[in-house]
Order: sequence, then structure tokens, then C-alpha cells
Amino acid sequence: MSPDTFPSWLPWAVLSAVFAALTAIFAKIGVEDINSDLATLIRTVIVLISLALILFATGKLGQTGPISTKTWIFLLLSGLGTGASWLCYFRALKLGPATLVAPIDKLSVVLVALFGVVFLGERPSMNGWLGIALIAAGAVIIVVKR
Repeated sequence: MSPDTFPSWLPWAVLSAVFAALTAIFAKIGVEDINSDLATLIRTVIVLISLALILFATGKLGQTGPISTKTWIFLLLSGLGTGASWLCYFRALKLGPATLVAPIDKLSVVLVALFGVVFLGERPSMNGWLGIALIAAGAVIIVVKR
């Protein structure tokens, strides 16, 4: 990959992975002494406040413009999915080790690929399918007891 073809999304995706990993560790410690649903609420409020401050500081809070009904519907569905995912994730972290919960949670990568094919018409390359299969196999290997 040459510097001219370096995808602009890649650093953001790597940072996302780093922050997601830290989230699992911090959440596992943070959920030890409280109800997992309450922990999720606290986390959600912190995310909401943080994002509002970022939008305010960058002057983008009031620059929304018109938002279509389709956009509202899919953002609503995405928000509900995020909330359900977080509730389940925190419950799993409360009950199990982060080293097992996080890899199973990352099966979402496999599901995104499958849903992308079915609903978005995306077509991963052979290398893409191999990587997706390896992610699935890795998650299964991690949790299978010998």
C-alpha cells in the first residue's frame, strides 16, 4: 500500500479497536461492584455528554440542517441496537472474564460481513472471506474448553 493509496479510514479504525479494547478492560473493572444495567446507563450518559461537548467545542452542534425520515429511522434502529449490545456486553462482563467475553463480542465483525452481503450487496474478496472465517474460528477456539 503506497502513501498515495493509504485509506483515510484506517487510522480511525485502528483507534476504534484500541479504544474498544480499553473499554472492555475498564468496563470489567467498573462493573465489579454494581449492577451491569446501571453501569451501562452511567457509561451511556458519559458518552452522551462527551459527544455533546465535542460537537459544541467544534461548532457543529447547531449545524445539522434537515434530517430525512429515513435517516431518523435508521439512526433510531442503530441506537436501539447499540443500547441492546451494551446491556448484553456489560451483563456478560459482569458474569464472565473479559478475555472470553470480548472475543465472542467481536463475532459482530463476522455478522457485519454477512449482513453487509445480504442487506448492502457488498462482496468481500477471497482474502476478506478468509479473514472473516479466521475471526470466527479464533473466537470459537478461544472459548472452547479442552
